[in-house]
Amino acid sequence: MATDLTGGLDDEREYVFAAQPDDPDMRESVNVWVWDNGTELGMPRIGVEASGNQWETHDNQVNIAFANGRVLNIFAPGKVHNPIGTDGNPRILGAGPLSFELIEPFKYWRLHLDGEATETSSQAQIEGWQPGENTGELVPVKLDLEIKSAVPPWEQGALLEDARHIMQTQEEGDLIGPPRFEQLFRTTGTLRVGDNEVYEINGGGLRIRRQGIRRLTAFRGHVWQSSLFPSGRAFGLLTYPPRKDGKPTFNEGFIFEGDGQLTPARVVSAPWLQDLEPSGQDATVVLQTEDGATHTISGKTLVATCMVMGPRISDWTAQSTGNTPSFALQQSIVRYTMDGEVSNGMMERSRVTDAG
Repeated sequence: MATDLTGGLDDEREYVFAAQPDDPDMRESVNVWVWDNGTELGMPRIGVEASGNQWETHDNQVNIAFANGRVLNIFAPGKVHNPIGTDGNPRILGAGPLSFELIEPFKYWRLHLDGEATETSSQAQIEGWQPGENTGELVPVKLDLEIKSAVPPWEQGALLEDARHIMQTQEEGDLIGPPRFEQLFRTTGTLRVGDNEVYEINGGGLRIRRQGIRRLTAFRGHVWQSSLFPSGRAFGLLTYPPRKDGKPTFNEGFIFEGDGQLTPARVVSAPWLQDLEPSGQDATVVLQTEDGATHTISGKTLVATCMVMGPRISDWTAQSTGNTPSFALQQSIVRYTMDGEVSNGMMERSRVTDAG
């Protein structure tokens, strides 16, 4: 069975804004999670975020994490790049040291990074280190990646009718900020750190494409995972914690068997964030397809980057969670096993005090 890497989406969904949008709340982004086939390093989020109310600069985030706990971070606005490619189409989203270039819709992108990153560690982030604190050495970083899609795109709310309904009628749709889709890929490239470190990247990743309005005021935490295995099989999912009002929340995922279309699935069991560690945490998830088949995908975090605002999770108590604002975010690369097949993949999960 042939695989349509467009998933039926129009090529226009891949092109970036040619000029500043009229709506100041409109956002545009290209983000990737990148993993090597080995266990030495990973890149749990590299992205450019553009906002209609500030078009002269776009925000960059770069996370490069190593198995020894070392983290290289860029988190700063940069002057925008010209979005127009040599063919006259808007195919470049870039700012400052980072750019993404569309080569062929839904099939091929390039990433280029050439800048300075702040050196820190996962443990320092867990203890409260924040981007922009200037408390680490600046290290030159260069990264070039060829990004070639291997799985049809997943547009949230497109696989399950109840997920679509929630997207359209509840605040979960605002949290996701549609229209949005993500697509697993294979990648090769080179990472250079400083004068002496060179890493050849041969692995995979997840690319996220969004053009829409996103509102996070009702955010309660989440679990988001995906991986692509050597055979071509893959999975992905996004779910939020149960709602206090008892209404169903967004819960959608997929299994991909290596060709054809995505098979819709729901999350039966998710690895909700309980505490933060640099590595070695359980990331096992259970998905169930509509025919009742269950898929248990076991996982352990290899590398992680974190952000903590307010007290650490380990310091949260029943007394403090109701009145002390706290937020914890973990972006990580995970070693997954599905039906005996092993691959790296991504996980992002978060927790807020209101989630208890």
